[in-house]
Amino acid sequence: MKTTTSKPEKAAMGKTGSWRVFRPTLDEEKCIKCWRCWIFCPEGAIERNDLPCIDYDFCKGCGVCATECPVDAITMKREEK
Repeated sequence: MKTTTSKPEKAAMGKTGSWRVFRPTLDEEKCIKCWRCWIFCPEGAIERNDLPCIDYDFCKGCGVCATECPVDAITMKREEK
């Protein structure tokens, strides 16, 4: 049985700008590299490197990545101006 995974398209809605209220923050020591954050990010704003890398130019701050992380390695922090 074959399984396919589609790669998320990078930011279908464009760059975020300055309106994001919360931003995800990755705790690299907790991350187990399961890549659920990358799979579920609706904006494709997470890149696969050695660790997940969040592209804040395209991240909308929706929190899906933090919700899907099984080890709570991603937390949502209020955006600072």
